[in-house]
Amino acid sequence: MTVSVALCTYNGATYLAEQVLSILNQTMPPTQIVVSDDGSTDETLQVLDQVLSAWSTAHPGDTLEVMLLRNATALGVTANFEQALAACTGQLIALSDQDDVWVPERLEQMAAEFDRRPALQLLHADARLVDEAGNPLGYSLLSTLGVSTTDLTAVHEGRALDALLRRNIVTGATMMVRRELVARARPFPPAWVHDEWLAVVAAATGLVDLLEKPLTDYRQHGSNQIGVTTLDASGKLGRLRAPRSARNARLLARATALQDRAPALDPAPSDLVLQTIAAKVAHEQMRSGLAPARLFRIPPILRAWRAGNYTRFGLGLQDVLRDLVQPV
Repeated sequence: MTVSVALCTYNGATYLAEQVLSILNQTMPPTQIVVSDDGSTDETLQVLDQVLSAWSTAHPGDTLEVMLLRNATALGVTANFEQALAACTGQLIALSDQDDVWVPERLEQMAAEFDRRPALQLLHADARLVDEAGNPLGYSLLSTLGVSTTDLTAVHEGRALDALLRRNIVTGATMMVRRELVARARPFPPAWVHDEWLAVVAAATGLVDLLEKPLTDYRQHGSNQIGVTTLDASGKLGRLRAPRSARNARLLARATALQDRAPALDPAPSDLVLQTIAAKVAHEQMRSGLAPARLFRIPPILRAWRAGNYTRFGLGLQDVLRDLVQPV
């Protein structure tokens, strides 16, 4: 299978060379790299040119296609990735951040899964979290995200949508997709981040799976556009103190956008999937409509808890507690 890499950059000169070299040195090299730069003002493009020029000189017969897209006006992370993905011509597309490092077998191992399973639309993997210098932080991406055994079981049994309607567990920097999924998912709704949207569309219309092995060193530093956070007790307490209106409005907007788009997807989601999405929308509507006064929130929250909706469409007791105590 032909494999494209969608690499998005923005002021990434510090770490870009290491990431590009890790892509070029794959045991199964990509056939195409599409770089979409979102208006960098540092030396990102010079670094890219230096690395690719040195590679071409050392590999004179190499047929790798490199496409560079330059945005005069910044699009933002999601639109920039949509642009890069749309320009990819490979049968499979691997998404790449500008500051990570891939293990040499990443493309080979992921492409083998797609070759083995024609129904597979999206595959993601675990990652090793590292610091600015590439030193391991001692934990993985999935563990940091708190991905549960229930989530893993759902994904491996072909029920990824069940996990994704609770919360996103897919990180774009670890993802590979079929090109037809990108066409199916476009245009990406403003309420969604690119990787989350691709994942939920794939789960609603086909098969999503997860490799529980780290195929990426996922670098954490002060300039991450999207990173991960390990929450200790103080961090979780901070969530409870944060106002709830903006977050719940965002969750409702995302669920509504999915409900609006789902019937027109091709292949069409099953009636059961459409009903599940509608139930998710109803749950988020209830949450967004909770009264400012905490006392009046108790009856609808208890009804939703007894109906199992907080576990089906959220983080269970954690979200119950949020809805009971968070200020407006």
